[in-house]
Amino acid sequence: MPLALYRKYRPGSFAEVVGQEHVTEPLQQAIRNGRVHHAYLFSGPRGCGKTTCARVLARSLNCAEGPTPEPCGRCDSCVALAPNGPGSIDVIEIDAASHGGVDDARELRERAFFAPVSSRFKIYIIDEAHMVSKDGFNALLKLVEEPPEHVKLVFCTTEPEKVIGTIRSRTHHYPFRLIAPQVLKALLASMCEDEGITVEPTVLPLVVRAGAGSARDALSVLDQLLAGAGPDGVSYKQAVALLGYTDDSLLDQVVDALAAGDGATVFETVDQVISAGHDPRRFAADLLQRLRDLVVLAAVPDIEKRGLLDAPPDQLERMRGQADRSGAAVLTRSADIVSEALTEMRGATAPRLLLELMCARLLLPEAAGGTAALAARLDRLERRVRVGGSPAVESPSRAEAGPTPTEAGPAQPPPDTSTPVPAEPEPVDPTPAPAAAEVASPATPEPEPEPAPAPAPTRASGDTDVGELRRLWPEVLDAVKARRRFAWMVLDGKAQVADVRGGVLRLRFARDGDAKGFTQNGCDAVLREALGQVLGVDWRVETTTGGTGQGADPAPRAVPAEPAATPPPPEPPPGYDDPYVPEPDDTAGDHTSGRDGDALTGLPLLERELGAKVIDEAE
Repeated sequence: MPLALYRKYRPGSFAEVVGQEHVTEPLQQAIRNGRVHHAYLFSGPRGCGKTTCARVLARSLNCAEGPTPEPCGRCDSCVALAPNGPGSIDVIEIDAASHGGVDDARELRERAFFAPVSSRFKIYIIDEAHMVSKDGFNALLKLVEEPPEHVKLVFCTTEPEKVIGTIRSRTHHYPFRLIAPQVLKALLASMCEDEGITVEPTVLPLVVRAGAGSARDALSVLDQLLAGAGPDGVSYKQAVALLGYTDDSLLDQVVDALAAGDGATVFETVDQVISAGHDPRRFAADLLQRLRDLVVLAAVPDIEKRGLLDAPPDQLERMRGQADRSGAAVLTRSADIVSEALTEMRGATAPRLLLELMCARLLLPEAAGGTAALAARLDRLERRVRVGGSPAVESPSRAEAGPTPTEAGPAQPPPDTSTPVPAEPEPVDPTPAPAAAEVASPATPEPEPEPAPAPAPTRASGDTDVGELRRLWPEVLDAVKARRRFAWMVLDGKAQVADVRGGVLRLRFARDGDAKGFTQNGCDAVLREALGQVLGVDWRVETTTGGTGQGADPAPRAVPAEPAATPPPPEPPPGYDDPYVPEPDDTAGDHTSGRDGDALTGLPLLERELGAKVIDEAE
């Protein structure tokens, strides 16, 4: 009958105990110096080696060549006290959970005065010492204070504060700690090698996480996985299904969707988790762990050298891209939201509802107030500024003068000259009517307002940082993939950003067939929507093949076409000149029209002022 791993690999000497060097080294030195105390208190979390060290101490003290810090392993006492040995009559282990009363303490006290049968010392190991009653501790007080020379006492407990002070003050207290993940992983890997069973590299981090720093718990989980291993060993899929953790693919899916603002994918992932029978609290906890890893990864670029994150290289590279696309402010705010939701889910009758509400808050930073939400929105705005040009920012003088026609609403289609234009504005929306009157009677000049102070110089809409756009191109592709997978397949690896000028994005394809397939199947409209979502711009998309993208018009028009979701405006009559379209020379410093993707339109005044400050610092 095979033994459990935690029994089979139980340490038989202080050198074999891992992760507790702060305890084992002083004990070995005390034995060398001949200053062994008569009573010890070993405390710490479960499964960290308290009882094991007590047995090793008894083996070291009763060794025929000792007391020695390194038992010989050959004498009768060492053989009897081996990890799987029969035991010694002079080493008595007592479970205080069932023998913690005053009568049990009195019996122990009476037997302690008898000399050992065949060993140097009579050693009592009292496990779960916090279960001893107060009267039982009082009955042991005299024995602990003045024991016979041949008696040694070791109290092992997970709750040292429940041991009365009169007992604690007469012992040497050694606190045990949880085992570090790196140390525990190395221990598990060596045991798998000894067992001759193949385990995928991604399985051991799950076992370490399930063990939570306890060697015994981790070995029990590993033992369960090894028992159900097939001919190919233990796979990651098998470990995830058994331990109940969320698959990394689902976490990648939801993190990418949150970065792209794809609410449909987020809620579909939640439905997959619930449909698979997983606990919503477990999913939220795993998501919080992933957000923690991304926050640390964003703050520490060389994280693999510092050992702060244990992940395979391919997963580490994927997570690094997720951290870059989300930003530190968004990740920190998301982690706070998930942490609060976890607290709310404790004892909740509808955990799925709370999980979906958590996802809604993650998707809408505008729905929450406070500095965290503002920082997340400004972080997103700053990334758009680096790619799509400086968005329009209202100066105080313009805000006082009132909104311009383009600020008051979306650009209107050219009016039909065959229809008479009303002379007076309608009561509902007075802005478009005066504008139409301007078009119908351009000869009637309006009194010119006093010139406003010139706005601060900002980057023109045509001066787009193409390098920054290429860096964020994977995020744009993710948004395209969330909308239409066919469009993503046409773009991924086949299209390159040639240039962006005058509100026109030019893509270069290697083959004519790919370019035709892109335009004829409506992929340009999907890409345009993705650019608007990720970068806050409204660019027209053109394609070219083989060239370098230099064939653009010398003076492109700055006004993009209407979005694909709305029907195109009616064709203007022959000879009609759109008065709303400025000349190229006049659009270089225009930042108020909002036609090149005004990322600040609709934000409160405070956020627009903060956005203007971010833009100035970025330039």
